[in-house]
Amino acid sequence: MEFENPAAFFWLLVVPLYYFLRYVKVFRPITFPLTLCDWHGKPFNWNSGAHKFFSVLASVLGSSGFICLVIAYANPVVHHQEKVYSSRGSDILYVLDTSPSMMAQDMDGLTRMAAAKQAIKTLLTENTGDSVGLVEMAKETAVVVPPTLDRNLFMKKLDDVIAGELGDGTAIGNGLVCAIMHLESSRSPKKSIVLITDGENNSGTIHPNTAARLAHKKNISLYILGIGTKGTVRLEYVDPHTNRLYSGFFNSDYDSTKMAELASEGDGKFYEVDSLNVLSQVLDSVERNESMVQTYHIRNNDKKFYRHFVFAGAILLFAAVFIRRFALREIL
Repeated sequence: MEFENPAAFFWLLVVPLYYFLRYVKVFRPITFPLTLCDWHGKPFNWNSGAHKFFSVLASVLGSSGFICLVIAYANPVVHHQEKVYSSRGSDILYVLDTSPSMMAQDMDGLTRMAAAKQAIKTLLTENTGDSVGLVEMAKETAVVVPPTLDRNLFMKKLDDVIAGELGDGTAIGNGLVCAIMHLESSRSPKKSIVLITDGENNSGTIHPNTAARLAHKKNISLYILGIGTKGTVRLEYVDPHTNRLYSGFFNSDYDSTKMAELASEGDGKFYEVDSLNVLSQVLDSVERNESMVQTYHIRNNDKKFYRHFVFAGAILLFAAVFIRRFALREIL
């Protein structure tokens, strides 16, 4: 943040000057002596404690309001720079397994799905010119976000994904073909699919090998990440359709050989991921492999805040006047 009129801050010297002049009794309040006779009425009780409190409060509010107006006069501005890309980047479509087994808690204390979401979001915090999309895959398949440059939209949709909402199953072939259909018409010079799953294909109508070969034919890079550890794993899962809680242990033992063969069918790469750290490293490696040199220019977005300080100053000054008029009974 910077101020376009910093000389306005010299007006702040008025505040200590005013209180100094009052201290040396230059500003003396005008008083009128008034004598009242005793008419046997109710005696007047002077609440000096409350008067001092409201007097100090009114002074603080008045000074704060004046300071806000001075800051507004100084015209505070927040400068924000963003990259505006003038050339097309790569398209990366994440195919995320959302079957119930993705709720297994074996990724450094996180569930597999939570770890996948966190690693993806961490990777995409840097605003690049790459478009990202999301396909949700379980027994059924759905496109959640087509390839887009809008990182905020992608993050929101990713957060909304729930395990089990598309059924109990893993339709890898259908998920890959769904992603291919949304990438084949793209004009991006680089296109890739990142499949994150913890199981073998056990659902859907399309064989995964057929989908992998189709991706290679369409010049779409294929990355397959087998997520999760092997052995007995704790799982806690709430069925989104029945709200029924499932809690217990299951034997996690997907065949990594078949996943590696699937990646080979599409001339892609397969990674075994058993921790959040490894997952982050793999996704970062994929991003670097798919990134490309792009042309861009810097655009400055300036946001001025003087209206906010004018409004705050007006509210504070009004509060100070209100207290002096109605709490202290002063004639202004």
